[in-house]
Amino acid sequence: MDGDGTDREWGTRTGAVLAGVLDLLDGLDDDRALATDAERLALMGAAIEAADRLRVLASVLVGEAEASGADVAATGLSVVSWLADTRRMTRREVWALLHEGRDLAGLPVLTAAGLAGAVSPQQARTISRVLAELPDELDPALLRQAERDMVEHAAELDSQGLSILAEHLLEILAPETADDLEAKRLERELRRARRNRSLSFVRDGQGSVLIRGKLPVLAAETLITQIEALVDRDRRRALDALDPLAEDVTPAMRRADALVALAEATALHRDTPSHGGDRPRVVVTIAADRLRDLAAGAGLIGTGERIAAGELRRLCCDADLLPVVLGGSGEVLDVGREHRLVTPPIRAALTVRDRGCVFPGCDRPPAACHAHHIMPWQEGGVTSLDNLVLVCAHHHGIVEPSPDPPGRRWEIRLGAGGIPEVLPPSHVDRTRRPRRHQRFRLPTAA
Repeated sequence: MDGDGTDREWGTRTGAVLAGVLDLLDGLDDDRALATDAERLALMGAAIEAADRLRVLASVLVGEAEASGADVAATGLSVVSWLADTRRMTRREVWALLHEGRDLAGLPVLTAAGLAGAVSPQQARTISRVLAELPDELDPALLRQAERDMVEHAAELDSQGLSILAEHLLEILAPETADDLEAKRLERELRRARRNRSLSFVRDGQGSVLIRGKLPVLAAETLITQIEALVDRDRRRALDALDPLAEDVTPAMRRADALVALAEATALHRDTPSHGGDRPRVVVTIAADRLRDLAAGAGLIGTGERIAAGELRRLCCDADLLPVVLGGSGEVLDVGREHRLVTPPIRAALTVRDRGCVFPGCDRPPAACHAHHIMPWQEGGVTSLDNLVLVCAHHHGIVEPSPDPPGRRWEIRLGAGGIPEVLPPSHVDRTRRPRRHQRFRLPTAA
């Protein structure tokens, strides 16, 4: 019997396959204890692929049930009410499935890729959102091309990478009108973000207040930068952490303390502390020839988020400008002479080049990273761009020199074009194939 009390007998090929899957799952036994380490990882990957493909199928079926009216015809209830009752799902969980199914309707290439396991549900959500936000005036043939292109890129980019790539999609599809369409999109996005901004305080009756909010990207980035500066200051002062009886303070707790400290500092009209060797700042990157025409251009803040031209003009009215000279292909040319410690200009140049921790799969932003010497200073390494990379605290500990010989530890180098590459130890990959963060495969702002 199925979970809703019906027999597993459906008259379609899809039904037969699903019935077989459920029967196989019922037959699983506890033989995983006999698996080797490699087999465990293979099982893990296979289970994730199966779950992803079934998630896409479930969303398609939920969307089709609603669109065809089969839910009401068969049960008298909406598909949301029916699944919430029979599958022990919250209405929010069902609505998430339904929205995914609605988004996939009319996107046959994306749907087929999801059902085949070539696109994960998270990637499918990103691609469908990207396609939905393309201008209505775009030619339908270009929309189909965009769908195919995004599905192809899903083979090497995760959902976040696809979202970043989408910012350049119009430049490929409609280069002659891309600037105008992109400017309009950013302005629409900014208006929507401003309209949806919120901040609420809810007392939980147990001595705490739940703070929940949403801010436009630039406004949020300013707040995040200030809070991370306070977190960094307090971490450096935390000598009491050596006390075994001291409170175990988590990163989330440090950010909460920093928010309170920021409010207290504002109330007392005090300046915030330095961060990353320089006072807190938002870095905007823009090519020199476009700086002369701010009304038409838009830059990047330190995390890589795009901002509207109007926001950039406002920022430049009250900004501490730190120029970073870029060459024709975007490489950092000069930030000054060598220093033993990382100087503010070098730190800014690292932020422009690396855009966060360089370890593949890590999403820590520049403000949360250390400047790591590839060749240690004590071994003759210099403090220059060609000997520095940004790594988060966790990955910094992994690549620091250790007693292990080369080949038995994780290492970092600068590859072709000065792009940071991570080399795994031989016991992880016998070939030690260099790996690059996916952000280095994505185009940067002009």
